[in-house]
Amino acid sequence: VQVVESGGGLVQTGGSLRLSCAASGSIFSVNYMAWYRQAPGKQRELVAGITGGGSTNYADSVKGRFTISRDNAKNTVYLEMNSLKPEDTAVYYCKVIATALGYWGQGTQVTVSS
Repeated sequence: VQVVESGGGLVQTGGSLRLSCAASGSIFSVNYMAWYRQAPGKQRELVAGITGGGSTNYADSVKGRFTISRDNAKNTVYLEMNSLKPEDTAVYYCKVIATALGYWGQGTQVTVSS
């Protein structure tokens, strides 16, 4: 199973970015898909997650600014990030839960300049 993120980059405070994550390979049932992030010197934290049925959950710090969505036919999850803040700067990782196993992507850097 391969998990590949894209869409990171450098943006100014208040700007927007859209991350994408596609899972491919021997996947028969993708259950939960989620975005995590890890800033330098900090632990990896959950940003947002979405079930196969579309139920979502968000970290308090991103509620109202970030939106997670998914395309089940493409095994792809998206993270729309608006009103970005410098504290959102981190490497963003995608995690896919498929048939009770978890798979991580390699991460994509998001940098928000002040």
